[in-house]
Amino acid sequence: MSCLQTIQDYGLRAVGIGERLLPRDNFTLCEQFTLIGSGMIWNIYFGLFALCMGFFLATALALGKASPRALLRIPAEWFIFLFRGSPLFIQFFFGYFLFLNLKSVSPFFDPFTAAWLGALVVLFCNTAAYSAEIFYGALLSIPKGDIEAADAYGMSGWGRFKRVIWPTMLRLAWPAYTNEAIFLFHATALVFFSGFPAWQQRGDALYYANYFADKTFNPFVPYPILALYFILLTLAVVGVFGLVNARLNRHLPQDKRRKIRLRPNLIR
Repeated sequence: MSCLQTIQDYGLRAVGIGERLLPRDNFTLCEQFTLIGSGMIWNIYFGLFALCMGFFLATALALGKASPRALLRIPAEWFIFLFRGSPLFIQFFFGYFLFLNLKSVSPFFDPFTAAWLGALVVLFCNTAAYSAEIFYGALLSIPKGDIEAADAYGMSGWGRFKRVIWPTMLRLAWPAYTNEAIFLFHATALVFFSGFPAWQQRGDALYYANYFADKTFNPFVPYPILALYFILLTLAVVGVFGLVNARLNRHLPQDKRRKIRLRPNLIR
């Protein structure tokens, strides 16, 4: 079988398109690259949706934690503490157990026992909690002069938040939020190794890498391939977030703009 034919057969297998059965023996390098790359579709799906939805909840939680009203502040603090205080791996197990029990109560919870939704909810809550803490720190760091200037212009309420507080908060928090986004995409590798089972062998990239490592008794080929895919994904995340960061800081002089640069820490 040619490599092109392998890509056609297995390139979208992780989402149910193409060959249903996995190769059994005589694994080629092309098959390993193709199937692990196919599994990356799930990693990107989990990371992208959890990040987009978690962003809005994180903003609300940060505002709640900064609120002087105990009714808003205490639930936000406990939500953040709960998800930051427990390992993500355990949260996956607990989430699956919870959805499995709720499924017997109401058929509404049926889809939540599948990884595509249940694991997404867990990742969404986890990244919202970590991002909220980042945004909360940025809220506290907003220069008082910015708020006083907004007051002097007669801004108040939603107008002041939308035009002054929120953009400044994002600008201050963005470098740290980039790290959270990278961590989230890496954390998606835990989904099918926790509680949520893979349906019809349709797992993520780590699921396929583990399959090849088990069959060949050689982890030194599939896992480096997996690492290469995640490095490429990390570069893409840094590039996209760098563009957003440049947009957020476009009003600053060129020499004062904070740039996001990839600087691997080789010696700790």
